[in-house]
Amino acid sequence: MRYGTLSPERLVSEAQAKGVEVLALTDINNTSACFDFYLACKKANIKPLLGIEFRNGQELLYVGIAKNNQGIRELNEHLTACSLAKTSLPETAPDFEHAYVIYPFGSKSVADLKENEFIGVKVTDVPRLYGSEEKAYQDRLVIFHSVTFNTRLEYHVHRLLRAVDNNILFSQLTTSDHASSNEILMSMDRLLDCYRNFPQVIRTTNKLAANCSVDLDLDSPKNRKTFTGSRRDDRSLLDKLAIEGMRCRYGEHNREANARLEKELNIIDRLDFSAYFLITWDIVRYAQGRGYHHVGRGSGANSIVAYCLGITDIDPIELDLYFERFINPHRTSPPDFDIDFSWNERDEIIDYIFKRYGRKYVALLATYNTFKGKSIVRELGKVYGLPKSEIDAFLNSSYSEKGNHITDSIIRYGKLIEKFPNYLSIHAGGVLITEEPITCYTALEMMPKGFPTTHWDMHVAEDFGFYKYDILSQRGLGHIKDAVEYIRENRGTKVDIHQVSRFTRDEKVKKMLRKGKTMGCFYIESPAMRGLLSKLRCDTYLGLVAASSIIRPGVAKSGMMREYIWRFHHPDQFEYLHPIFKENLQETFGVMVYQEDVIKIAHHFAGLDLGEADILRRAMSGKTRSLDAFQKVIDKFFANCNEKGYPESLTKEVWRQMESFSGYSFCKAHSASFAVESYQSLFLKAYYPLEFMTAVINNFGGFYRTEIYIHEARKEGANVEAPCVNHSNLLTRIRGETLYLGFIHLKDLEQKIGRAIPYEREKQGPFKNPDDFLNRVSISLEQLVILIRIGAFRFSGQSKKELLWHAHLRLGVGRSKPERSLFAVATKQYQLPHLVHEPLEDTYDEIELLGFPLCSPFDLLKTSHRGDIKAQELMNQVGKTVRMVGYLVSIKYIRTVKGDQMHFANFLDVDGDFFDTTHFPQSLQQYPFRGYGLYAVKGKIVEEFGHPSIEVDKMVKLPLRPDPRLEEELKPGRLRGVDV
Repeated sequence: MRYGTLSPERLVSEAQAKGVEVLALTDINNTSACFDFYLACKKANIKPLLGIEFRNGQELLYVGIAKNNQGIRELNEHLTACSLAKTSLPETAPDFEHAYVIYPFGSKSVADLKENEFIGVKVTDVPRLYGSEEKAYQDRLVIFHSVTFNTRLEYHVHRLLRAVDNNILFSQLTTSDHASSNEILMSMDRLLDCYRNFPQVIRTTNKLAANCSVDLDLDSPKNRKTFTGSRRDDRSLLDKLAIEGMRCRYGEHNREANARLEKELNIIDRLDFSAYFLITWDIVRYAQGRGYHHVGRGSGANSIVAYCLGITDIDPIELDLYFERFINPHRTSPPDFDIDFSWNERDEIIDYIFKRYGRKYVALLATYNTFKGKSIVRELGKVYGLPKSEIDAFLNSSYSEKGNHITDSIIRYGKLIEKFPNYLSIHAGGVLITEEPITCYTALEMMPKGFPTTHWDMHVAEDFGFYKYDILSQRGLGHIKDAVEYIRENRGTKVDIHQVSRFTRDEKVKKMLRKGKTMGCFYIESPAMRGLLSKLRCDTYLGLVAASSIIRPGVAKSGMMREYIWRFHHPDQFEYLHPIFKENLQETFGVMVYQEDVIKIAHHFAGLDLGEADILRRAMSGKTRSLDAFQKVIDKFFANCNEKGYPESLTKEVWRQMESFSGYSFCKAHSASFAVESYQSLFLKAYYPLEFMTAVINNFGGFYRTEIYIHEARKEGANVEAPCVNHSNLLTRIRGETLYLGFIHLKDLEQKIGRAIPYEREKQGPFKNPDDFLNRVSISLEQLVILIRIGAFRFSGQSKKELLWHAHLRLGVGRSKPERSLFAVATKQYQLPHLVHEPLEDTYDEIELLGFPLCSPFDLLKTSHRGDIKAQELMNQVGKTVRMVGYLVSIKYIRTVKGDQMHFANFLDVDGDFFDTTHFPQSLQQYPFRGYGLYAVKGKIVEEFGHPSIEVDKMVKLPLRPDPRLEEELKPGRLRGVDV
């Protein structure tokens, strides 16, 4: 990475064209491309050799070539050991039993070589052979020709990549930083001709190559084979747990559940997935034992066995979910479970997996970060020496604008490196648990997260025969868990958050959902989602499940989201596209809402079998690399439709809808899982809004910024207080109906101070006065000033200016040091002049330190105008042009079909209610947004399916009352802050 310019496929293709019969891939300290290279070689009938080029920085130490599969493991373990320990590679290779080692010419004496070690002779080294001692040891020499690029242009690209990797200017590159210009792919005749005077070197090379043979098993599963130690015991345990869970979920005599459970267990056993289910159950069981919440989602929630094991809370019978979406004999790829944990608990779950199943057998999956978009311009701009301001200006311009030779080069070479792998990162949640040590397949790298990670991604893992465990994280679960704890602490009430069926029937919850009052609730709080809920008058579980899928980008873009809403409101006024659509999609008004719908239509309408339909669904979702298989299925889709006699226009429309939906839509079980979590959030907000909003604030995640969640808490009846040394903790704290903002929200306040204050208060009681605080907490003057300015000592009755005088007098430029004394020592008091204070100064302190005011932002306006109407009145005046004043909450940026920019925005009115605006390109160009703040907007009220918004004609940002301390002219006879 950041070195070679040839993909594995292109390298092999060009080698085949030049008559190469044996080719070795030895990437630098990396094994990412080995699998793709192996497949490409097999397809081209070239013998693949696999190895690693070991380097410390720029220094080539040696190259390892695997004799066999055991050699691959030896090389991987050598690189892994140094990578995980963060140590340099040894200059001498270890004693490999199943791998050859090749040292660069001149780096090691032939006499010191072990039996499996050789000296590599590059083409440029050949002249040096005539006068060297190595000439007499040709049986210890091999041809060593590296291939890094294939054209002069690619050589320049390689050098640019090296400059990027070294974070230096292109002009600063030295010859040691990059490869020699002759590292191109030669024909076999030309290469061998370079060594014609040393035939023994050629024979030794051929012999070494002949002794190497690797065979990657691509057919058998590589995951841990059993949970208990035997497949038979796995089946027995899985049956026992599933039957017990079924009785708990469905009661003793549910024939439908029993029949489905038996069917699934037989399929799971036949396809050898018992261990996979049991390991997932074990992970969930551990989390539950620790008191952690989880959500089992994805296609795994289609399984009644997963439901009965407690892996998921989605009832597949209730939702008519078919198990074959998760596991079926036709499925071309391994399944996986998606298990969500709270963002601050996920790492402990992963740590358990490593400890429970052994670090030799567990690894996180990698993902490749590639060169793309603006990052290319930034990287190449730095290499060419452009200052940041010029790079920013270039990015803000049209790339087609006439530039200079540097910007032209950035565009030219940027196109060449686009999609090149840049560096390894961590997959969102993929974990592998293997039967054989993971180093049999890949070297491992230690990422900043502290867990070993593979060198290849989920696509390679899938092709190799691994099915991953997706251990994911999200903030929504943190909201729920913390809210339940805050309710217990603040109200003494214990909430069972798993009674979801009761929540779906609760009238108060239904009303909130129907009106889109979902701020802070997982997945359903964005302006677009709240608008959709309102348009659909959504108040049922199945309705919410559908809404969770049709909100996805591709669905909206294709026009099918609007079609779904229209059909919902006019169920008797539309025709199904085809009778098969009515038969299979009646629940969703003939619209493909879920990924399962794509499979249904591909199977029933186009006659594809389930395996082919799944290939289609996965390829459209971007989850396959097999373009050939995808194209074959596409061809069969259209051929089958033609054979069935469908009109071409019908076939194309069905294909268009399938394509638009499957790329972005969820599987039904996934949407159902999200809906469960949404209902849990809704119930908590409906009955315990203050505790719930406190939890949302403390988990720092959601669609909106913290200020908006604090506004919502206040609207729900909270008394919001600025941080206080006698009441606040590091995180926001609720007591009764009062929210004390946490110290963590104060910009530039050190977290250790935010932790030390409540720790000392818990240990020795509340602080009596500022001097008592300084005697007990070690703090610098700068940190103390932050606390004073936010009003953290307001309990003392002293003004901020008095406190600031006292702080400077007490600390100067030093730091307070806690003093423990049997007797309180009185601090000398000084007579201060009368210090003038205006309340508006506090507001500007809040804006500076918190990022927002604790009063209504409307109180800061210079004008008294608050608009003609308020948000609650919009539906009563549809069609009229009105003026409104709003506080900007969020902006959604989109482009029209013509490529023009337009925005959808969300505002708060003076009463704290939301209203939406649409800004078309012409209006936006003349009246653009100018950052967060208060705006006067003028436009026409429109409505869609009962949801109003304003199409903005004009807009202006409104001025605020200035900070009195920053006025340019001081009043006569007044010093700043002091009345004289």
